[in-house]
Amino acid sequence: MLKIKNAKVLIDGTFLDRDIVINDGVFTRIDGEACNDEGAEVFDAKGMRMIPGFIDIHTHGAVGIDINNATPQDLEQIGRFFATKGTTTWLGSILTDTKEQVTAGIKAYKAYKQMPHTGAEMVGIHLEGPFLSDAYRGAHPQHLLCEADVALIREYQELAEGDIKYITVSPEAGVTPKVIKELVALGIVVAVGHSGADYDTTMACIDAGAMASTHTFNAMKPLHHHEPGMSGAVLESNIYCEAICDGRHLHPAMVRLIIKTKGIDKTLLVTDSIQAAGLEDGYYTLGVNDIVVKDGDAKLVSDGTRAGSTLTMEQAFHNVLAFTGLPIEKVMPLLGENQAKLMGMDQKVSTISQGKQADFILLDEENKIAETFIRGVRFA
Repeated sequence: MLKIKNAKVLIDGTFLDRDIVINDGVFTRIDGEACNDEGAEVFDAKGMRMIPGFIDIHTHGAVGIDINNATPQDLEQIGRFFATKGTTTWLGSILTDTKEQVTAGIKAYKAYKQMPHTGAEMVGIHLEGPFLSDAYRGAHPQHLLCEADVALIREYQELAEGDIKYITVSPEAGVTPKVIKELVALGIVVAVGHSGADYDTTMACIDAGAMASTHTFNAMKPLHHHEPGMSGAVLESNIYCEAICDGRHLHPAMVRLIIKTKGIDKTLLVTDSIQAAGLEDGYYTLGVNDIVVKDGDAKLVSDGTRAGSTLTMEQAFHNVLAFTGLPIEKVMPLLGENQAKLMGMDQKVSTISQGKQADFILLDEENKIAETFIRGVRFA
């Protein structure tokens, strides 16, 4: 049993004075008055603010590790790094690759699941590709892109035992509304992206069950007042929109525009980080690609195309506060609650409330991460 006392706790959008009791990794009591702490370990959080842990649903790696080529131990190392940056739950994103390499990535994740974890928990896989538009492929290798093949994804899903949670697809790659419905039937959340699809085609995908937009505006045909395209469709519709809030992928005004258009409850901050996150400038890899990072900006060596980011969720948190001027209690859904709702995890994680998994962060007076707790255990 653990008791957190004297913290300002974010509950239902408001910071309140509360004592928190955690038992077996779950919030069991959230009281305005002092809780009975007999037999409990006590952590004094005086001067700190308590917020839910961050959830990143789009990341390709960090600290020198690329998800496409990671071992089970590598995945644990990424999770430990993420925990220092406030992330407590994450999906590993596999970039378009060979069938053999994707299969190896799934097997590595399955072995990771059997290990004890001390860092942020990887809870599933995001397939970014291979059914993507050639013209808007970004860092995805052209020779490995292919037409939609539901049988292939079914094979991956069976191997992953249902843990392919998220997939990014493009209509140009033969992804019809029928295909989207079949992917949804496999238990996968479908996002549209890497695409120059027109407005009507995109809306048909959304009507068929697509629920999100991958890194909105990036690797996507620009918005035009006569041809709104995918950009216009995802903004107008009721789906979730990912946003890479690093100041490079999106101008701060575009971050504000997404939030203003979609609302706080439909905007998702993601990192799209690569193995260079947490490390210095230099040369790295992303799947089969060679990457150069200069001034923290990751690009393909071959042609200078931007290729993921070096962002962390902690930096995204500070950036969105600076870009919008909004208070912490207003932006927090962008960093975890919305991700949990999209992925169907909101009954387990994402808010500080009784019965939910005790994943949380303690902020110091400068809003820097002072402590991270995962399943009620202090990360060290």
